[in-house]
Amino acid sequence: MTTTTTDSPVRTDGHQDSERPFALSHLDALEAESVHVFREVAGEFERPVILFSGGKDSIVMLHLALKAFAPAAIPFSLLHVDTGHNFPEVIDYRDRVAARHHLRLHVAHVQDFIDRGVLRERPDGTRNPLQTVPLLDAIEKNRFDAVFGGGRRDEEKARAKERVFSLRDEFGAWDPRRQRPELWSLYNGRHAAGEHVRVFPLSNWTELDVWQYIEREGIELPEIYYAHERDVFSRDGMWLTAGDWGGPKDSEPVERRLIRYRTVGDMSCTGAVDSDATTIEAVITEIAASRLTERGATRADDKLSEAAMEDRKREGYF
Repeated sequence: MTTTTTDSPVRTDGHQDSERPFALSHLDALEAESVHVFREVAGEFERPVILFSGGKDSIVMLHLALKAFAPAAIPFSLLHVDTGHNFPEVIDYRDRVAARHHLRLHVAHVQDFIDRGVLRERPDGTRNPLQTVPLLDAIEKNRFDAVFGGGRRDEEKARAKERVFSLRDEFGAWDPRRQRPELWSLYNGRHAAGEHVRVFPLSNWTELDVWQYIEREGIELPEIYYAHERDVFSRDGMWLTAGDWGGPKDSEPVERRLIRYRTVGDMSCTGAVDSDATTIEAVITEIAASRLTERGATRADDKLSEAAMEDRKREGYF
């Protein structure tokens, strides 16, 4: 005798029917893991916050948080470190999403720290490395004890080394030697006064997983992620957007090209890729054929040195 469910028949002796074994799909398993992480943080911490830039990973992260606590509101606010050189389309999207879901949005402006003399503009014009101080300042002022980030292990070597729960010391610094074991999906959120924990619900996702999930869930993204015509110039093998941040130089002619962005950060260090992928199906096909990670292909700040990301994470970066 079998007892049927909407998923598969289950025998009364406790064994699954061999013809229709129950199993979560790959995306369902990733979603369940991420939802579990959000609920664990809600239970363990007092003042969590979600880093939300309007980029695809933070968008998926917010979508998962909304699912984790539906129909109730999510018990977290949002935090964005605005370099002042962000893509306008992404900032508009960020504000619309925060308003739509009635979420409190904290914005730390790099420009404020430059104006006060705390930070100094870099010769290359990029402000991405300048985000650490405003981030740590916002965490300290708002007493955030858990900070959700959209980092994934497939993006970059340093991120591949980091746990889902990543302890940061009283200076916001990351020490790989203080990594804690996470066996059987058990997470240790213990931290001393002044310390906080960075939490990465998408750690085990890949870029392809993210896009397939966006397709399945029908998640809206900024149009910058799809192919569009844009004025760009070439620098260090990447197509960068012209802007007030310092590009292009006289020797860097501006061209109008059909491009899209795989990842979105500061305009001064985020490169575009030539693409005619105007639909999500075309983007997924393009990513599946790629042999370069999104950051390896399009982020100048990760090319400063072999250990560029790890060095910044040790200082308190995302």
